[in-house]
Amino acid sequence: MKTNRPVSPRQELQHERALYGAILALHSVEECRSFFRDLCTPAELQAMADRWSVVELLERGLPYREIHKETGVSVTTIGRVARYLTNGNGGYRAVAGRLGAARGT
Repeated sequence: MKTNRPVSPRQELQHERALYGAILALHSVEECRSFFRDLCTPAELQAMADRWSVVELLERGLPYREIHKETGVSVTTIGRVARYLTNGNGGYRAVAGRLGAARGT
């Protein structure tokens, strides 16, 4: 997050909500892919993709070291994802649950 920005906390929240609204307006995986490729740097996109790939493996109960071997994601990042999966805002669980239900798992 940037510092010394002339944006109030209220404006910051409005900007954040506008971003989420933009994401919800996407209609397909391809639209989403194009949007995120325009929005994010390759490194930001890779970091998010790495974190998301870890969620399913944690949900399956794989040990951190095995997840690291399979994905190349650092054990520190795996631990961070695990913390948020357990004690975060519920976002990982909500989406993982919906996708699991859609796949019939």
